[in-house]
Amino acid sequence: MPKPAAAEVDAGGRAVRVSSPDRVIYEATDTTPEVTKLMVAEYFASVDDGLMRALRDRPTALERWTSGVRPGMKLATGPQDKDADAFYQKRVPKGAPDYVETVQVTFPSGRTADEICPTEIAVPVWCAHMGTLVFHPWPVRRSDVDHPDELRIDLDPQPGTSFRDAVRVAGVARELLEELGITGYPKTSGNRGVHIFVRIKPEWEFTDLRHAAIGFGRELARRDDGVTVEWWKEERGERIFVDFNQNNRDRTIASAYSLRPLPGAPVSTPVTWDELATITDPREYNLFTVPDRVQDGDPWAGIDDTAHSLEPLLRLWEELPGGELNFPPDYPKMPGEPPRVQPSKKVESHWDAEGNRIAD
Repeated sequence: MPKPAAAEVDAGGRAVRVSSPDRVIYEATDTTPEVTKLMVAEYFASVDDGLMRALRDRPTALERWTSGVRPGMKLATGPQDKDADAFYQKRVPKGAPDYVETVQVTFPSGRTADEICPTEIAVPVWCAHMGTLVFHPWPVRRSDVDHPDELRIDLDPQPGTSFRDAVRVAGVARELLEELGITGYPKTSGNRGVHIFVRIKPEWEFTDLRHAAIGFGRELARRDDGVTVEWWKEERGERIFVDFNQNNRDRTIASAYSLRPLPGAPVSTPVTWDELATITDPREYNLFTVPDRVQDGDPWAGIDDTAHSLEPLLRLWEELPGGELNFPPDYPKMPGEPPRVQPSKKVESHWDAEGNRIAD
């Protein structure tokens, strides 16, 4: 059987070639038709304004599902996942067209890489040709990759909680931000969570950004007993976890208008605060429905108008009890970090202050 001819997508006036356009990326569900590779590329072109507001001039890792999304497929999260079906691309792929620009970033290990840095909508459309569904931009611009300009509040439902619980907590988060004189912009995660983004002045380092997220999470937990910042899953309970570690260097969240690798092609969708309060099923925001929404404008159109100071949140970090919290396990041991020992397995007399086991 002959191989289907490649298609072309108009991306901001640039023709982008898409190979295997008929490849099924998402199978049909009870509520949505199947989605082909060409449809993914056309979707990204259709949300040009909002998607580029999220990606422009940012180092961006790609989440590539080259064989599509099927039940049981796995995303590689480390070298142990050699048989995974999808993977993160942190370095610019070979053979990228000349309009795909890059910027060098430094990982926590000290290694560096040239990551894609989108400057026009043709870039994410070409990434769709490469099997990309999710874009993971850093919270920095290429003009200064060491000083974030974006705080990301990730409200992550734990077992026993739901999207509606995350929406309720988001309402409390909105009130807190407003009290601090800060404007937050909410979006659905595309799954069960809620994300709130805040533009900040690029005057602080990643450690400050993380401490600001911890301070905010602790104040949120003080106001609402359905919130936690406990790093260890066994201590979170049935609460909404404020994932402060998403604000570390080389930790990213799915961008606004990214697809998610779940049935029905859901989209991480910017919404107004009033809209968020009424959403019962975030899956209603998907590849088929979101393009019509953006015809009326992007709810995040004003996100770049004001850059806030981190000082109010850093004061919460300094004033509220608790001190430093654990970093992700792939990070080097960080100053002031508690022992990296699961609480239920910790025997005080067998661990030193740095979390190293002491021989019996």
